[in-house]
Amino acid sequence: QVQLVESGGGLVQPGGSLRLSCAASGFTFSTYGMSWYRQARGKERELVATISSSGRNTYYTNSTKGRFTISRDNAKNTVFLQMNSLKPEDTAVYSCNAVRGGIVYWGQGTQVTVSS
Repeated sequence: QVQLVESGGGLVQPGGSLRLSCAASGFTFSTYGMSWYRQARGKERELVATISSSGRNTYYTNSTKGRFTISRDNAKNTVFLQMNSLKPEDTAVYSCNAVRGGIVYWGQGTQVTVSS
């Protein structure tokens, strides 16, 4: 059974940091590219960051570049998103995604709220 379980979300003040985790099981994690997406209320889901299966290559959108860092531990089947200098506009449900060819898996998401 394939599972992607996100954790680490919560309420944080502007300028603060959070580290999200996504624990994978039920598939060969080290062969999948992994991404974090987010969806704010009333908005479309958007890509946040992507990391290759080996971890050597990463990609960030302009809105998160320089503030967020994606990483993975293939020995622990986990992908991380370190989020620094958080802004209110980062408030959203953050979900992880695994892709290999035409196969796509999604997690349920974790809420991140940035507010004073």
